[in-house]
Amino acid sequence: MVRIPPANLKIVDEAEICYLVAVMPEKLNILLVEDNVEHLTLIQHILKRNGVPGEVFVVRDGQEAIDFLYGRDRYADVDKSPRPHLVLLDLNIPRIDGKEVLRMMKEDVRLKDIPVVVVSSSSLQEDTAYATELGALAYISKSAGFEKLSQELATIHRFASHQDY
Repeated sequence: MVRIPPANLKIVDEAEICYLVAVMPEKLNILLVEDNVEHLTLIQHILKRNGVPGEVFVVRDGQEAIDFLYGRDRYADVDKSPRPHLVLLDLNIPRIDGKEVLRMMKEDVRLKDIPVVVVSSSSLQEDTAYATELGALAYISKSAGFEKLSQELATIHRFASHQDY
């Protein structure tokens, strides 16, 4: 059975979600790219509240995200900075913006298979379209409020934790 997401969650590619569910390990390494401390705390709380298994690695800007993904500088130790199974990416981040991080990931053969869920305060159609065009798995708007954000992140978790289709 295929699980259908809520209408307010913009799923980019259901086939990709099916693949993601099939290959997702029991414990996830999640890279959370977020510069706003309140949003960071909120997302971490939501992930914990929904019982998302694994470890969340936090970077605060686009350059740190790229360094983490390529294992550069302080992220060179693969035991402390493992390849993520999922990236939660804000678009409005300093140094290198989230759109550029997404573009770089999806153009690099070593990174393009890592699922990216855009979690952004932007609800602009052009941002959603850009994320879709580049291959983001889903686009979640933080501007919808705590409960809606929690429901949408829980939906992503359910896709990743139920392999019943």
